[in-house]
Amino acid sequence: MRAIVMCGGIGTRLRPLTYTIPKPMVPVANKPVLEYTIELLRSHGIKDIIMNLHFKPKIIKNYFRNGEQWGVNITYSFERKPWGTAGGVKKAEDFFKKGTFLVMSGDGLANTNLTKLLKFHKQKAGIGTIVLKEVSARLEYGIAAVSKGGEISHFLEKPGWGEVFHGMAGGINTGIYVLEPEVLKYIPRNKEFDFAKNLFPLLLKKKKKIYGYYTTDYWCDIGNLLQYRMAHKDILEGKVRVKIGGTRRWVGISGKFGGRGQAWIGEGCEIDSSAFLSSPLIIGKNCRVKKNVKISGATVLGNNSFVDEGAILQDCIIWDDAYIGKGVRIKNCIIGKNARVIESISMFDGIVQLGGGEK
Repeated sequence: MRAIVMCGGIGTRLRPLTYTIPKPMVPVANKPVLEYTIELLRSHGIKDIIMNLHFKPKIIKNYFRNGEQWGVNITYSFERKPWGTAGGVKKAEDFFKKGTFLVMSGDGLANTNLTKLLKFHKQKAGIGTIVLKEVSARLEYGIAAVSKGGEISHFLEKPGWGEVFHGMAGGINTGIYVLEPEVLKYIPRNKEFDFAKNLFPLLLKKKKKIYGYYTTDYWCDIGNLLQYRMAHKDILEGKVRVKIGGTRRWVGISGKFGGRGQAWIGEGCEIDSSAFLSSPLIIGKNCRVKKNVKISGATVLGNNSFVDEGAILQDCIIWDDAYIGKGVRIKNCIIGKNARVIESISMFDGIVQLGGGEK
């Protein structure tokens, strides 16, 4: 089994976080969100992976290289211009001619049981299977209408309200597909072509069987700042099963620091004994947390970050190499890589402070 992980998007809805790095490299709990997809594939025995790259491709390639560190084999397909989701697969079609293949998103967070998905696809023997999920905010996603036998009858890409509530039984498109190599002949070469807008409607028109696979497993599209925050909260609250870096430790009466609950603390950290830590939170590697600092809520502190005396952080996402000055108060904020928040500043409710970013 081979897989393509779609990494060619620009990530406009997640700006300004994606001005300097590709969306799949945006950190979630101190790891690129793309890394969780690689770990998921490997956990189900899928080791041969290709990524399509477009925006700042060197950042992704330099991080993952050949995939050896994750126990997989990674190759890359570079696109000078974006060819769309299906067009990106067509460009790399030689990779898929040997048999059934899997399509995954490089900017989603999921616990999808890929083994069960592949078994379902084989049993149905269709040309493709789309992973579907019931969520409340349907208008942001494509919707598949599904028959009682699981076969998809039609597909709507980000439909209007009238289209959604017209007796439709179905679910949203998660962007996870199992496809047969036959689909490649329906995708034009060197033309922008999308799975949901172009390929799936075309296949249905030609009477090809596409099935919907419903999942109750965790899935989150890291599509905007609200969803980006939600993904962190879900990880910290244990709603999604992922590998979190650092050592899981108790804080509070039975622990070293004031506060309560559990925290993940990376190696090389220096945390003053007067600091107050209240879970759930993650502190990355080699961080410095000084006297009388208070960190609470669903907070993630990036690697090599420095939090100076008396600072208060609540429900914040701090990227790597950030400096939080003395007496700073921040709540519900995202602080970018290499950012410096100077002394005694207060920031609340969704302010994004970007630092130097990646090169």
